[in-house]
Amino acid sequence: MKELRDEEEKLTALVKILDRALRALGEAGETGKASELAASAWFLLRDVPSLERRLDGTLHALWVRQQKGRIAMADPLLDVRELAPARRHQLIFDAFAKLHAGEAFILVNDHDPKPLYYQFAAEYPEAFTWQYVEEGPEVWRVRIGRREEPM
Repeated sequence: MKELRDEEEKLTALVKILDRALRALGEAGETGKASELAASAWFLLRDVPSLERRLDGTLHALWVRQQKGRIAMADPLLDVRELAPARRHQLIFDAFAKLHAGEAFILVNDHDPKPLYYQFAAEYPEAFTWQYVEEGPEVWRVRIGRREEPM
């Protein structure tokens, strides 16, 4: 390793090593722990814009890895992009009705399904979960689930 000239170069090199270590920890299946550590480091370096941005990127990459892992594990996909718009909502509500407590599916859509969210809020207040997994511009994925117990 070359000799570093000043404290800023040393700190930058250290953050690069930390970034690689955190991403490796995430790849090893410990995304939660890696995210906690990255957030702590980000907090300490929030006044150094270039290093703060690097750790912000690390946090984002860890979050994406965690979301992809959740999707791949068990949640079935319900892709409604090829269906006529008039049929979509009924199919989605039918799929929700078949869910047991704690189960979910991933809705795949060609636009932001926010109006559907409002329908769920009116029809099933406090009984559903809604988590964006991918937000456009061409594909939206939303994890829609049935709560374990209504709030």
